[in-house]
Amino acid sequence: MDKQKERILRKFGKHVKELRMQAGLSQDEVVLNSNNLIKATISDIENGKRNLSFTTLIDLAKGLGITPKELLDLNFLTKDE
Repeated sequence: MDKQKERILRKFGKHVKELRMQAGLSQDEVVLNSNNLIKATISDIENGKRNLSFTTLIDLAKGLGITPKELLDLNFLTKDE
């Protein structure tokens, strides 16, 4: 995987974890709120190890209790981590 993709996945994963923590949810609770997610998938996403599909993104938003728009509300163009 190239450096830019790795950076984007790490940044998105950090964002997902922050949203989950702000909502006061454990990874297990996100799984229970979703349709098809498993804890390992959430862990991989939060650690920047998974490039998720569109349907997984939708299910992740559901699990977090937010809209997909809210889930993607971050600036991928900045270089900060």
